[in-house]
Amino acid sequence: MRLSQMLFVTLREDPAEAEIPSHKLLLRAGYIRRIGSGIYAYLPLMWRVLKKVSQIVREEMDATGAQECLLPQLQPADLWRESGRWDTYTQAEGIMFAMTDRQQRELGLGPTHEEVITTIAKDMIRSYRQLPVHLYQIQTKFRDEIRPRFGLMRGREFIMKDGYSFHTNEESLKKTYQDMAQAYSNMLRRSGLQFRAVDADSGAIGGSGSQEFMVLAEAGEDEVLYTEDGQYAANVEKAVSMPADVEPSPFSTFEKRETPGTETIDKLCKFLKCSPTQVVKNVLYQAVYDNGMTVLVLVSIRGDQDVNQVKLLNELTKLAGNYQAKTVLFLTVPDAEAQRKWAAKSLPLGYMAPDVADDYIAGSKEVNSKFLRLVDRTAVDLTNFVTGSNESGYHVVGANWNKEFALPATVVSVRTAKKGDRAAHNPEQTLQSARGIEVGHIFQLGTKYSQAMGATYTSEQGEEMPFVMGCYGVGVSRLAQSAVEQSYDKDGIIWPVAIAPYHAIISIPNISDAQQVEVAEKLYAQLNQSGIETLLDDRDERAGVKFKDADLIGIPYRIVPGRSLKAGKVEVVERATHKSQEILIDEVNSTLKQWIEAAIN
Repeated sequence: MRLSQMLFVTLREDPAEAEIPSHKLLLRAGYIRRIGSGIYAYLPLMWRVLKKVSQIVREEMDATGAQECLLPQLQPADLWRESGRWDTYTQAEGIMFAMTDRQQRELGLGPTHEEVITTIAKDMIRSYRQLPVHLYQIQTKFRDEIRPRFGLMRGREFIMKDGYSFHTNEESLKKTYQDMAQAYSNMLRRSGLQFRAVDADSGAIGGSGSQEFMVLAEAGEDEVLYTEDGQYAANVEKAVSMPADVEPSPFSTFEKRETPGTETIDKLCKFLKCSPTQVVKNVLYQAVYDNGMTVLVLVSIRGDQDVNQVKLLNELTKLAGNYQAKTVLFLTVPDAEAQRKWAAKSLPLGYMAPDVADDYIAGSKEVNSKFLRLVDRTAVDLTNFVTGSNESGYHVVGANWNKEFALPATVVSVRTAKKGDRAAHNPEQTLQSARGIEVGHIFQLGTKYSQAMGATYTSEQGEEMPFVMGCYGVGVSRLAQSAVEQSYDKDGIIWPVAIAPYHAIISIPNISDAQQVEVAEKLYAQLNQSGIETLLDDRDERAGVKFKDADLIGIPYRIVPGRSLKAGKVEVVERATHKSQEILIDEVNSTLKQWIEAAIN
């Protein structure tokens, strides 16, 4: 492609809307353009990148025996109600675009396709002889993000590969799951990315086990915890570890003490000269279930630990049946406005005890009249501990479970693992932390959707059995931007060779120089003919402008037919290192082919 004929506009200044380097660079380099909030146009250079990523994805998926298809973006609400996820996606998470057609039928724009694919399997797969089956698509998805940000990282419209497998048993599912783990690793390796596969929470997709594939980058929204021995890695939402040892309590008798201005753990421990490991803090949450019921949740946890809201949400979802509900729509720390709706009297916030009385709640049809009391495992074995007294400005010391306070009946593990904790698999290993961008996620769904939607097959014994399912997603457009986030410098993007829009760019320093133009044209035709995708910068611009643009758009190799032409050579600059060398014109093709093959393989 000739740059003079391409839709190509670069910006010298960072756009005001962009927050992270990759977003700034893709806008500045003319890869994408913002059309609306979280909505971007993929311009010619970006589309070439996306096609290359998609091709790598297709090759790895096809190699496992998966079959490509294309599913509808418009999905009937009835399918989502069958699976029980309509309210979760339209109200709780609120990420599905919902609409009503002219015949008053409710529809959603697909953020994911479990319901559609399960319906297809239900209609078409009758016998165990047809299984296993694995279908995938590369499709535009839609999510109504509350706060679209970071360009393609968290947009409202994005390109994704999602696949779904159907099996007769867990053993068959696990084989495909492992195949996908390897395929996803291959995709990211072939794309030239540094990544880490980590244990993850299944979230609203559901299922028994899941794994995320994280591209390592400082701007990553996710925190990854891992051990140096390579035996453990998990998203912080899922990670487990061993907390620090409990320090001995300095209190041996139970008493109430005045502790003014100690509504935080730090202030309290400084005032009482004690360790936070000796404190039981009581954290209040408000959960709203899908039947409209509000439940006030009091979590007692060791003072040096934090509640992991994802783990807590999972525990509360398990208890949904106790409230005649199926799932949790919202989980929040209730602010003053929320408390006014259900509080019978002012709560002693910062000073609550595990036995704060239920009469603080003004129960109603919508609000459960009793606190749901949970205790984290870190607090269960504490003795002579410090906790609130239910009176502002006072705490109690020397308290014990089942003496001064009843131990809550429901014991949970909802603490947040953190950097520096001892690893659960080997206490000699400590957790390290890195930032990551989630670009892939694989799930063992089990029978969650098939049972809910009545999707069955006839087994060898003639029984009707629910499909055992797996689900596997890769964010194609997100992966492309994450490559930029991982690899750039002060001059611009540094694309991995495998997914760069072009392998090389020929920058003619002076288009008035007939020899420079002649050599450039010859190389341009020769390189493209041999399969080296090459841009020709034949614009009537200064050499400095062309070189800056070449660096900005991140083409791996820049060829300059300049002063070295007198010696029958051209200058070749490697974008990643800025290393420059002069190469004989007749050897440019073979040299670049060798470099590109080495970089891709």
